[in-house]
Order: sequence, then C-alpha cells, then structure tokens
Amino acid sequence: MNLTLEKNIERAVEAILFSVGDSVGRDKLISALDIDAAALDAAVEGLKGSLEGRGIRLVEIGDSLQLCSAPEYFEYIQKAVQLRRQAGLSAAALETLSIIAYNQPVTKGKIEFIRGVDCSYSVTRLMERGFIDEVGRAETPGRPILYGTTEEFLRCFGLKNLDQLPPLPEKQTPPPAEMPEKPDIIAAVAEETEMS
Repeated sequence: MNLTLEKNIERAVEAILFSVGDSVGRDKLISALDIDAAALDAAVEGLKGSLEGRGIRLVEIGDSLQLCSAPEYFEYIQKAVQLRRQAGLSAAALETLSIIAYNQPVTKGKIEFIRGVDCSYSVTRLMERGFIDEVGRAETPGRPILYGTTEEFLRCFGLKNLDQLPPLPEKQTPPPAEMPEKPDIIAAVAEETEMS
C-alpha cells in the first residue's frame, strides 16, 4: 500500500495508535510507515485537527504519541464501563512524587532527607500506580536504587515532557530580625544606685 498521500499517513497513524492502545514512539511510527519525520509531523498535525471536538484526542508524551479519550467525557465512560475510580494520592504521596519529579533520578534516602520522614509507603504506592519506576542505581556505597517518573506520570498530569513542570518558587529568606540595641549595663546600674 502506498502511503505517500497525506490522508493515508494520518489514517495509518490513527490505526496504529488505536490498535496498540498505548503510547508509540515517533521513531517506531516512522519506521513502520517508511516515511520521514516531516511526513509524520504533518500527519500528526492533520490528525489532531480532524480529532478536534471529538471524543478522543491525540496526545504527545515525550517523543511518543497516544490516542486518549477526551477528559470531558470521563463521567460517561466511567458509567458505561463501570470503572471504579481509584483513590487520589495522599498529601505525603504527592510530596514524594514532586520531589522525585524535580530531582530525578533520586534515591529514597534523598527523598527522605528532603521530606524529613520515612517515605517507603509513598514510594511503593507511587510505583503501584505506575507514576514512578526504578531507573538505575547510584554510584555510591550500597548502590541505592534511583527513582524517576514514568510516561504514566506525564499522561496523568497532562505534560508532554518534564520541561513543562511548573517552576519551583524562589526560595524566600525572611528578612533578618532586628536586634535590639545592647543595653548599657553600667548606666542602668548607676541609675539604679542613684534611685536607691
């Protein structure tokens, strides 16, 4: 089949993403369709345009593409397939996740140092949800595990890549406290002596 026509490439990309059901790297699409990056980019833009206002969206996650349902139809999707909504993340898990997102790759020891408490439960919970994963081992004694965020994290928080994380607020240091002037002890003692 000849995929030289732009519409054919769009349709082929749509078919692949629909069939896979997960994210597919741009390089894999280029290879599978035997096209160049410019042709894929044009097809992606065309497909995004044709899906505008529809029930599915084409989302970019790093260098991958995926078809996802439009968020405004979540309630109907949930009712139709009787999904049980997963409980949200606790404040501790969100803190742990943000530490990992901004400091990755990071060890559990560093996370605990920043948070000031044990984070074993939060790390386990985040791994179960697929938001973080082991990305290697540190070159330090004991070779502790390094953690980083996953594509699921990007997908769930609506980010294309980690560069889209909001900037951290500037560290604000309180103004130095004004020190009271040193009391003149000799004058105070002299004054007390005069009064008595």
